[in-house]
Amino acid sequence: MTRRFKEKLGEGGYGTVYKGKIQSGTDAVVKMLSKPKAGGKHFINEVATIERIHHVNVVGLVGYCFEGTKCALLYDFMHNGSLDKYISTSQEGSPLLSWQRKYDIILFVARGIGYLHRGCDVRILHFDIKPHNILLDENFIPKISDFGLAKLYPTDKSIVTLTAARGTIGYVAPELISRSIGAISYKADVYSFRMLLMEMLDLKRYEVANEDNSSQYFPYNIYDKFNKGKEIVVDEGANDDEKKMARKLSLVALWCIQTNPIQRSSMSKVV
Repeated sequence: MTRRFKEKLGEGGYGTVYKGKIQSGTDAVVKMLSKPKAGGKHFINEVATIERIHHVNVVGLVGYCFEGTKCALLYDFMHNGSLDKYISTSQEGSPLLSWQRKYDIILFVARGIGYLHRGCDVRILHFDIKPHNILLDENFIPKISDFGLAKLYPTDKSIVTLTAARGTIGYVAPELISRSIGAISYKADVYSFRMLLMEMLDLKRYEVANEDNSSQYFPYNIYDKFNKGKEIVVDEGANDDEKKMARKLSLVALWCIQTNPIQRSSMSKVV
């Protein structure tokens, strides 16, 4: 099944990814699912649904294969890899993104999520928005990828039922951890987008010390700075226009941070 795909790019809980070429000579990647869902019909139906997604900021599904217990998904190859390589300070040597490029990536990701929520004939919740799942093509245009945790439901419904929490720690919305916080909806992706946005701004999500040496969760510390009119420095070398851009994006992040999902902005408002 993978004879044309020999270069292993990575491996995760849902399978292994290989790079290769399809018959036309175009670069592509194949994702071999390690734990495919039971039943070929269920797999085909899921793929058929994903095939209906056509958006410039969602990774393109080239094809699929189902042989016995083996399932594979074939996607377009993204030359610049995943976004996490460009915003992590622990990986030296990666080229820095300009503020304009950061802004464009954030805007395009927001448009892609908005399309999943309201642009298809079904509502699609991704449930795993994070830098690792944002792929960049040769022009650094972002593509949302990895729909292994996605949930599809009718557009006329706003609440989704889940039997278990899903997502990545650090990005998962609080209502997925504690159902007493609120109902689960597309607003879970909005919260995850906010976490991604904070990383793009190079603002860490850890506890920080206040002036009185007490400890406070980061987003509320940022909120206090805005209320007090203090400047949020995200880049010492940023010019005035870039600082204005950073402040605007920080405000957007605060719209998405609300613990109560009802109070969070929709992606259409973010855009």
